[in-house]
Amino acid sequence: MPMRNKRLGNVLLPTVTALVFLAIWQVGVGFLSVPSYLIPTPWSVIVVLTQSLVSGFLWGDIWATVSAIIIGYAVGCTLAFLCAAAVSEFSLLERAFYPLIVAFQSVPKVALAPVIVVWFGFDLASKVVLICLICFFPCFVNTVVGLKSCPTDLIDLYRAFGARRAQIFWSIKVPSALTQIFAGLEISVVLALLGAVVAEFVSSRHGLGHVIQAASADFNVALMFASVVVLSIIGVLSTQLIAAIRHRVAFWEPGQSSARTSAP
Repeated sequence: MPMRNKRLGNVLLPTVTALVFLAIWQVGVGFLSVPSYLIPTPWSVIVVLTQSLVSGFLWGDIWATVSAIIIGYAVGCTLAFLCAAAVSEFSLLERAFYPLIVAFQSVPKVALAPVIVVWFGFDLASKVVLICLICFFPCFVNTVVGLKSCPTDLIDLYRAFGARRAQIFWSIKVPSALTQIFAGLEISVVLALLGAVVAEFVSSRHGLGHVIQAASADFNVALMFASVVVLSIIGVLSTQLIAAIRHRVAFWEPGQSSARTSAP
């Protein structure tokens, strides 16, 4: 019961805070007579969002953004894991490539967006490439740190019994690094959403970023806010999905066992 009450409180408190904030926003805009083309009321944003979803106006752009995020995130994180595994296993590769990867990370990815458009064209390809570049480094660094911080005593024990490098990697290093790996994945999924919107600002003819840019030209601030709300929902659902997978895969992490035993 205490754990269930804590979970209920974790849901109710943010909900009440959000409702109070929206009420103050609604009343404040009306009381101060703020023009709707500057700050719309929450109710007008809800109306525009509902109409856009019911009419199907936003669904194509939502799918364009979500599909780019899924592909770019999957490709970027997969490449990050493979590169991290190679760097952590072979010291020569670490000395040769790790400084270059860190140096490349210092380059603002937004500055590369026009170049990416020239190389890969508009819409999906350029968005996927930019999302890959943004997602790569957080996942790569966290994975390298996790793989290199595994218990050496256990590795020596496996080697004493004749275990191969692949067996040690998958049986010891990857499980011990899951906490850091999923930390990188959770950071990258938020950055993937940012990369998709930036790419759509720069080049795309579809997507929620394109909708926001087009609405800003028409001073349709309510539609801009509605698109931001959809982006926020996508970000929250993506983060919760990664967290749920983390709880299933890395079930030995602190706090997981208590959550499982308290479940009915």
